[in-house]
Amino acid sequence: MLDTSARLLRLLSLLQTRRDWSSADLAERLGVAPRTVRRDVDRLRSLGYPVHSAPGVSGGYRLGAGAELPPLLLDDEEAVAVAVGLRSAANGTVTGIEETSLRALAKLEQVLPARLRHRVNTLQRHTVRINREGPTVDAEVLTRVAAACREHEQLRFDYTGHQGGTALRKAEPHSLVTKGNRWYLVGWDVDRRDWRTYRADRIRLRTPNGPRFTPREPPEPDVAAWVQHRLVHQMWPFEARFLVHAPAERLAGRTSGAVEPVDDRTCLLTLRGDDLNLMAVVVAFLDVDFEVLEPVELKERLRGLGERLLSSRI
Repeated sequence: MLDTSARLLRLLSLLQTRRDWSSADLAERLGVAPRTVRRDVDRLRSLGYPVHSAPGVSGGYRLGAGAELPPLLLDDEEAVAVAVGLRSAANGTVTGIEETSLRALAKLEQVLPARLRHRVNTLQRHTVRINREGPTVDAEVLTRVAAACREHEQLRFDYTGHQGGTALRKAEPHSLVTKGNRWYLVGWDVDRRDWRTYRADRIRLRTPNGPRFTPREPPEPDVAAWVQHRLVHQMWPFEARFLVHAPAERLAGRTSGAVEPVDDRTCLLTLRGDDLNLMAVVVAFLDVDFEVLEPVELKERLRGLGERLLSSRI
């Protein structure tokens, strides 16, 4: 009976590691005959684990979703990761799951071996957390959006823009991306026929979801990098380029812009910002000779700044 119990736990662990298993693969891993695998699968089913099977040569077994949540097997690293994640969720940026996270954490820590509990406590004790700032996201919004991504269902939601206005959006969701304290939905905007990002804390979902759709290729293979690039351009809509008559080393540590050497005496400076007047002041305070390559509007701002300084009484 002990051998059988240990084998059942091993079988359950294997079924959780990948989506599909053939009977032959499971039998080889467990060191038993395929007939024993079938009996063990029947035992797991009697314990409430929804193990699905497909007949034929290419058939096999798959652990599916059931009506109730059966016990899960976690190795040491997974148990530590879950415990740390639950502690973080208790005071994280997702609202509505703080109390639930604490209850789940209490259950987990009750059965954690002493060595793992010590690892979790040590990490928590030596971690200093800055109080969260800014808006938080409702957990139900995240779970519904994630489910729509998985099921390829169109979402309908009221979206509050940067200026405060609210409009109905329809999007084919692709994925959720996190950056700092923010959650972003990446999706194909049905009306605008383009890929867009939506801040999850500004989404108010409507029910029911829209029709199912055929998934599209994402705008870039690395969706997180695409979101990062897009956020930079949304936050800093103006880009200015200068030919600076000074070596690149002279600007080192004096600007947040990108500096690219041209030769020993000149370099290219690229600045991004949301205010051309402020950008004019920034480049003027570098105390170097420069030429504005773009945009043309910045030349006018610099010219006006120079005239005001010359006409001022000192």
